[in-house]
Amino acid sequence: MVMNMMVEKYMRAFLFSHTTHTDHGAQPWWWSVLAVIFVLQIYVAAGKAQNQGDKIVSLPGQPKVSFQQYSGYIVIGGKQQRSYFYYFVEAETEPASKPLVLWLNGGPGCSSLGAGAFSEHGPFQPSGNVLVRNNYSWNKAANMLYLESPAGVGFSYSANKSFYESVDDEMTARDNLNFLEKWFDKFPEYKNREFYITGESYGGHYVPQLANLIIQSKAKFNLKGIAIGNPLLEFNTDFNSRAEFLWSHGLISDATYYQFTSVCNYSQIRRQAASGALTPVCSRVIKLVSSEISRFIDTYDVTLDVCLSSVMLQAEVLNQVQDQPKIDVCVEDEANAYLNRKDVQQALHARLVGVNTWSICSDVLHYEMQNLEIPTIGILGSLVKSGIRVLVYSGDQDSVLPLTGTRALVNGLAKDLRLNTSESYGAWFEERQVAGWTQSYGELLSFATIRGASHEAPFSQPERSLVLFSSFVGGKPLPRFNGITKERSSFVRLI
Repeated sequence: MVMNMMVEKYMRAFLFSHTTHTDHGAQPWWWSVLAVIFVLQIYVAAGKAQNQGDKIVSLPGQPKVSFQQYSGYIVIGGKQQRSYFYYFVEAETEPASKPLVLWLNGGPGCSSLGAGAFSEHGPFQPSGNVLVRNNYSWNKAANMLYLESPAGVGFSYSANKSFYESVDDEMTARDNLNFLEKWFDKFPEYKNREFYITGESYGGHYVPQLANLIIQSKAKFNLKGIAIGNPLLEFNTDFNSRAEFLWSHGLISDATYYQFTSVCNYSQIRRQAASGALTPVCSRVIKLVSSEISRFIDTYDVTLDVCLSSVMLQAEVLNQVQDQPKIDVCVEDEANAYLNRKDVQQALHARLVGVNTWSICSDVLHYEMQNLEIPTIGILGSLVKSGIRVLVYSGDQDSVLPLTGTRALVNGLAKDLRLNTSESYGAWFEERQVAGWTQSYGELLSFATIRGASHEAPFSQPERSLVLFSSFVGGKPLPRFNGITKERSSFVRLI
């Protein structure tokens, strides 16, 4: 508000002093051009003055880098003020020409700072007492904005604790939009930049709902597209695909699979258990499923080792998260320890309000869990109709929101929208190896898998995820390898 008043003051003064008539007539036309340039410079300078207090000098244990980092709070709301914490990393090179990307982790109620920024695709990852560079950071392709949302998650908080008692999708989308409006006031040089919203898991609600609200509110953002990984899009389809995934990957036996699919409806289990309506026979089968899977298998990535120091949370509702060899499988534990250091919090301009420690998923937030059953696949259709590019991708080792359900939903959406296949289903490549499979529908809708990736794909397959992300924000198709001259058989010879 102060910045806008200052800009308006200078604008009026400049225009008045240079548009008055003289004895020789009106000022030349180029005075108007100069006026616009002058006002824009004042606007950007005022914005920079506002955000300098959020500039990070250096994070504890951080290696030297050339790009800028900012973090701090954006306050929204009237009487019930909510302070939203953000972490913003400029692109590694040429930030003025690269797009702006907002990242939202899921949960509901989990941190984009601890998961997205410090465990997945931010510029650094904690290792002991220091930070190490992430060679596959997404700020190689874009300016990255991480938001801890809704209030009650991470360092974000509400002045009135009653806010935490019942938070839902609608409130979250509205607050996220209000945050963006004020953030762009603080960073006006990004307001007309190409803008993308990305996320994963329950981000399948957060991301499309926010994008849809931006369009409905006619906010003057240059929204170009959204990308969501292993998203919750339609509860019944997503959750009913779990049983087949567990069985096909050898995690449960034939007998248990047949019992499970005949006596239980996976998509109804959560509701039935909460209301006490779960049948005794289904209850017994669920215990059998849990026993066969083993608590030492991470359902977010069924092929990889687990962090034995603690079973890491990704979400209140959904489960845990992992990665693969050559990646620190306990990285979220290390992020948790790092973000709870007082010197780190001071460097981030962060504070703990109403909680004693920072946690990756909120202990104070009571999210309206019935919102899990709100389908968002139709919102993706509305976005496509509005000219917004939509990428849905799946790490193929996730049993919590398996790719089979997601792929079926995207396929069905394409049929509903009467979109023709513009790129047939086939392999895409990274460094001459199959990185996944992809299919495109029309010019705006696409689906991709990331081979060997978990629920948090950038965590377990960082290089492949960066190729996917860079291609999307760069408006380029995923690389299809055509360097093999001799056709190879897809059948294994048994000799």
